Amino acid sequence: MSKTKVVVTTGDIDGIGLEVAAKALHALGPQKNVQVILFRSENADPRYLKLLDKKWSRITVDSFEEALKIEGPYLVDIESDLAPARWVEITALACLKNKVHAIATAPLSKTSIKAAGYKDLGHTDILKRVSKSKNVNMGFVGDQFNVVLGTGHSAIKDVPSKVTFKSISSALKNANDLRKKLDKKQAKKPIAVLGLNPHAGEEGLIGKEELKLFPKLKAFAKTHKIPFEGPLVPDAAFFKSNWNKYSLYLTLYHDQGLIPFKLVHGQDSGVHITLGIPFVRTSVDHGTAKDIFGKNIANPSSMKDSIIWAIKLARL
Repeated sequence: MSKTKVVVTTGDIDGIGLEVAAKALHALGPQKNVQVILFRSENADPRYLKLLDKKWSRITVDSFEEALKIEGPYLVDIESDLAPARWVEITALACLKNKVHAIATAPLSKTSIKAAGYKDLGHTDILKRVSKSKNVNMGFVGDQFNVVLGTGHSAIKDVPSKVTFKSISSALKNANDLRKKLDKKQAKKPIAVLGLNPHAGEEGLIGKEELKLFPKLKAFAKTHKIPFEGPLVPDAAFFKSNWNKYSLYLTLYHDQGLIPFKLVHGQDSGVHITLGIPFVRTSVDHGTAKDIFGKNIANPSSMKDSIIWAIKLARL
């Protein structure tokens, strides 16, 4: 088997990205037929480089081009002076050319992206732009339940106009692709789609969006053989008794899905998977945590899961 090449980007230089990446890679150790390429700053904390050296044979280079030339059982460590947003862009372009097989990203703040001269609002927008993908959604896989966001980083006032049949049917297709990649038991279960309004609109008494969207969405799901239930009442959808009923939840806006997901999973589990792009990208489900930068207390569990999922998806 040829080696699966996974790039790990460590995000904001003054965030916990390098810490969680080093701890995760230390916990995992070298993986059979996998080569890891690690993008990190020139000013990396030596504690975490020493941690990597306890289990990995590490080779340090100055550029991504040099890293790609190295073969063998090594962790290739790029000591880079480029902006962290540029690391993501470079890796995405390499994924498109099949030079590497997956990218696992540590947190990258929107201010860091802006400082690098980009107009993108986050990782997802960088990847969407580079791959020229039109229908991209954020997916989150956790130990207890899974979530796909029907819309992304949109202000609440803009959400109703973005919850259209076109956008949500595309999200449902991406959610179904993720469903098929879950374990067999989960993959057999239907996708739960939440309503937009309180009480899922109460048959039009509290908003008309559900009446306009869901008849078309049900017909679409039937045509495309997507197991589907909805609209679910948003304030009851995430009761614990419902977690095992569905393969995943498709929520109609950002916080509708991520508040319950992060409340339940915290930093102990949870992987962000970008859906709708032509390569594998996974990420942690938490932020840069700059308040604990350098304190050596960050939890690496989500980063560890992200790397595991990146390898798994790259091999499918």
